[in-house]
Amino acid sequence: MAIAILRAVSEDLEHHDEQPLGKVYDRHLLVRLLGYARPYAGSVVTAIALIIVSSLLQLIGPLATAVALDLFIRREGPVAPVSRWVRDSLLAGRTVEPAEGLVLIAAVFLLALVSTSLVLWVQGLVMQMMGQRIMADLRGELFGRLQTLPVSYFDRNPIGRLVTRVTNDVDSLNELFTAGLVSIFGDIVLLGGIVMALFWLDWRLALATFAILPLLLGLSIWFKARARQTYRRVRIRLARINAFLQEHLTGMSVVQLFGRESDTTEQFRQIDDAHRDANLQAIFYYAVYYPMVELITALGIGLILWHGGGAVIAGSLSLGVLVAFLQYAQRFYQPLADLSEKYNILQSAMASSERVFALLDTEPEIVDVPRAERPAQVRGGVEFEDVRFSYIEGEPVLRGVSFRVEAGETVAIVGHTGAGKSTLANLLLRFYDVDSGAVRVDGMDVRSWPLAALRASVGLVLQDVFLFSGTIADNIRLGEAALDDEAVESAAREVFALDFISRLEGGFEATVQERGAGLSVGQKQLVAFARALAFDPRLLILDEATSSIDTETEQLIQKALGRLLAGRTSLVIAHRLSTIQKADRILVMHKGELREQGTHAELLAARGIYYRLHQLQYSEGRVA
Repeated sequence: MAIAILRAVSEDLEHHDEQPLGKVYDRHLLVRLLGYARPYAGSVVTAIALIIVSSLLQLIGPLATAVALDLFIRREGPVAPVSRWVRDSLLAGRTVEPAEGLVLIAAVFLLALVSTSLVLWVQGLVMQMMGQRIMADLRGELFGRLQTLPVSYFDRNPIGRLVTRVTNDVDSLNELFTAGLVSIFGDIVLLGGIVMALFWLDWRLALATFAILPLLLGLSIWFKARARQTYRRVRIRLARINAFLQEHLTGMSVVQLFGRESDTTEQFRQIDDAHRDANLQAIFYYAVYYPMVELITALGIGLILWHGGGAVIAGSLSLGVLVAFLQYAQRFYQPLADLSEKYNILQSAMASSERVFALLDTEPEIVDVPRAERPAQVRGGVEFEDVRFSYIEGEPVLRGVSFRVEAGETVAIVGHTGAGKSTLANLLLRFYDVDSGAVRVDGMDVRSWPLAALRASVGLVLQDVFLFSGTIADNIRLGEAALDDEAVESAAREVFALDFISRLEGGFEATVQERGAGLSVGQKQLVAFARALAFDPRLLILDEATSSIDTETEQLIQKALGRLLAGRTSLVIAHRLSTIQKADRILVMHKGELREQGTHAELLAARGIYYRLHQLQYSEGRVA
């Protein structure tokens, strides 16, 4: 099985790389993304209202400056339209002393500034809270989808890539909600307000202000084309780092055992250097872009000073209008300069959403059939009828396997590596579906069972026991509230695990580290046996469950097996023939076919494959 899976993965070229980036703007993806904000429509409406208010407030400062200059500082010559409006409407011809007028203008300016800061703070708080809730919803949906996907999906997709989907990609979408869309909408509202204000103040000077826009547009197009390429390179290099770290940190014991630290460090250095170089290239384009933006905006300010200053000298333009234009120009050019950052946010979000939705849209290959049902009483009878199966199309692993296991019978399955033994267990549990034939439990095809009911009826103990972070008790009950402390302790006692558990600090509440680090292989196996017994399945599968256990622990396990197997249908997959001699029947698999079956004595007497396996194993034992 493992060889088949590895070959399948190797055919997925550059499987650690991210997929090519899609369109920068995809309406369908964006609409779907916005759908996640629907439950928080109140927050969205509030944020939009605050954006409009903050944009209007930001228009007040330059207008107030123009009024101050025209009416209270330089009180002769032409005045700005806003100054004329204040003089004719608000003041209604009344005379206001310059000092008093400046105090009023300063108060208005300060009030607008404080109000803008307060509105922006509330807006940011609202959007961040909404973004965090959307992220939680997305991550929950992604994790829920991952739990419905079959084992074959995880064979084809590196774990590091899937972790990236639930973490980095969701973070990119959060940035879109909290900074990208809101900021772009705010910039559009602000730019629209500034454009109207500029044309209201003086349309000729407004045209001079916009004269540099073609240069900014051309620079932005140049930057976007190159930023898009470098962005993808950075993402690919980051994906390779994540995949390399996940794989080698998990396999650190093997790295150290074979003294590969230096070689592994060199491999990581090369991957890390490639990531650094990609980032440096991106930094180069940013280093060119922003100074050029500053240069072009400075050119725009220069045009305003040249054209507007000349008009002020000629007496055709008020000084207030010129100063207001200079202030508005800074506020107008800055959002345009920041469009590149918004572009990156949008591009990142579109690429991330494409990958996230691709995962969410992955339909589980193994699902409950309509009106799935289970027998009223599970007895545990198993039948394989002409089962054929391939992990890779055209390379069969099982070739027409047929056999029956009666309820309560203990059947051992032996054979060389790659004979298809573990595949039988995978098909029985519906981790995979057969290509043809049928697998039945109590006379019903496993495909007609509800998945939850089928797997709840089967206990599985593997050679490589997986323990979760938590406590010993947590790993035995696996969150099943019906298993109280007494049931957990009873199960541990039955499989002789209570002795070592009681010696741990905290006993059943002793901390279990990731993957059971700190516990011996034998201790982890005992916990797995206690887990299987606590759930009391009618059908039990032991897949090489005693092959990695020391002799002393194996003696404990052998004592516990009698209790564990009693009254249950049991399939015992084993290499060590000493552990299955008392089985009711032994099935011998060879190259995907069931070649022999019978008791230990019958198979030895037949002098076939089992006899040769027995002779080979025991001759090796005598040599050792």
